[in-house]
Parts: sequence; C-alpha cells; structure tokens
Amino acid sequence: MKKLVILFSFILVMFTLLPSISEASSYGWGFKKGTNHQPPEVGKYGQILEENGGYYIDKSGDKVVYLTFDNGYEQGYTEPILDVLKKEDVPATFFVTGHYVRSQPELVKRMDRDGHIIGNHSNHHADFTTLSKEEMKEDLTLLDRAVAAITDQEKLQYLRPPRGTFNPQTIQWANELGYTHVFWSLAFVDWETDHQKGWEKSYQQVMKQIHPGAVILLHTVSKDNAEAIEHFITDLRKQGYTFKSLDDLVLKNTIPEPIFGM
Repeated sequence: MKKLVILFSFILVMFTLLPSISEASSYGWGFKKGTNHQPPEVGKYGQILEENGGYYIDKSGDKVVYLTFDNGYEQGYTEPILDVLKKEDVPATFFVTGHYVRSQPELVKRMDRDGHIIGNHSNHHADFTTLSKEEMKEDLTLLDRAVAAITDQEKLQYLRPPRGTFNPQTIQWANELGYTHVFWSLAFVDWETDHQKGWEKSYQQVMKQIHPGAVILLHTVSKDNAEAIEHFITDLRKQGYTFKSLDDLVLKNTIPEPIFGM
C-alpha cells in the first residue's frame, strides 16, 4: 500500500509539472518554401500564431508584398538599400538590435526620416524562451529607449524574436507588453557575408518564392541583396504586386466587418 501511495504521489507531481515543461519548450520559425506563387507550408506554427497572435503573411490573397530587414550589425549596404527604397517609394520595416542602434545611429535616424518603421529585434539578441517575463520586458524596453533617444519612434510596435525563436508564452507576454510578433513567409540564407553569390542569386530566390501577401525577410549585411533589390522591386511591380508597410497589414486585419441592419 505504501508503495502505491508513493507511486501515486510521483505521478501526481509529474502531472503537475507538465504545463511548465510545455511552456518551456521553444520553436525556431521555419517552413517548407512555396513555389509558383503559393505560400509556404508552416505546419503547426501557423496555428500557434492564430491562437496567440502575430503575423507571418497577409492571408487576404491580395498581391501585396511587405519588405522587412533584420539589422544586427553593419557591412556598408544599408545605405544603398535605403537609397533604392527612397527612389522606388517603397516602405519597409527594419528590425534592429541594441548593438545596431548604438553603433549606427545615423542610419537608424535615416530609416526614421525616410518614413520606414523601426522594429524591435531585442537589445541583446536574446532567446526570449530562456527569459522570465520581466527579463524580456527589460530587454525590449532598453531597445525602445535607445531608438526613442534618436528618433521620433518612442514605442516600437513590431517585434521579431532573435533567430525566430518563440513559444506560445513569449508571444502572449509580448502581446501583454504591447508588441506584435512578425515572422516571415519568404526568406533564404543571405547573411553569410563570406558566401555571397552575386545579385542574381538573391533576385532568383525572391522571384521563385514570391506569393501574394509575402512578408519578406532580408538581411542588410548582404551585398547580393543590396544589388538585387531594385531589380526585384521593378519586376514584381510588373507582375502586379504592390509594396505596403506592416501598418497596412495590421490595419487590414483590425478593421471590423460591416454590420448590415434589417
């Protein structure tokens, strides 16, 4: 009898711990790439976002593209990219880290001055799934303050977790702290600065994976991207695509459906 009580107690303790184990799990955003203007297959990640909030695509079916960039450090290509965006009148969102803001304040100021959205990519490029809610809040707040000190963007709205690492708990915490998670539906390995293959490779990756509502992730450390961006902007427009900002995406999904009376 004593052994049964001990066994039952052990099972009860393990069952009690299960929610913590589940909450402690983490995921790295990823998907099976789409082709022929079809979106990628994101599997269970799509369901997690639907249940907890966040975006990775515009599901309206409209031929819209949302350009986003991750900026952790500088290789000299952000300014040429900004030049193209200004020339082509294309909005973008730049997700910056604390290191980037402190080391490249003039570029961050220009992003703001040119009308682009600045997103929070964390102060220390931290894995939020290893932090407490207070630690996560402190990290995000430090980045907000760094950006607010040099631009008019005082409270950043959009959050892209470093390395795309997340779980339902971190998304919920971000929501409670006033941030919206933004992942992506089009990306490729473009950040290896020693393995650039020419602008055509970057161009081909974008054109091969493009689909209506694409949220494109690019890294500004890529020479290929800097040289390809004007080409794919021009050719996507020829295909009927338009470029909009993340604010447009969120607004589209928050406008209530019209209510028709009797």
